[in-house]
Amino acid sequence: MKKAIFTMEPFTCPSCVKKIENTLGRTDGVQAVRVMFNSGRVRAEFDSTKTDETGLEKILERLGYPVQSTRVS
Repeated sequence: MKKAIFTMEPFTCPSCVKKIENTLGRTDGVQAVRVMFNSGRVRAEFDSTKTDETGLEKILERLGYPVQSTRVS
């Protein structure tokens, strides 16, 4: 299981959090998602045989949330 933290601009509304959590949460291989509203960070735990951080970044960007940096562990 890998973990990634995506940093972007702080979110402006609670519906952003729900949108990200729901979309990433339904992505094949994603086990857990946590959005940190004030800091503009998204933490995802995922199975690297099914998805990767680049794929998750693309999903976030399609949702309208450009990723500024990504840290993977």
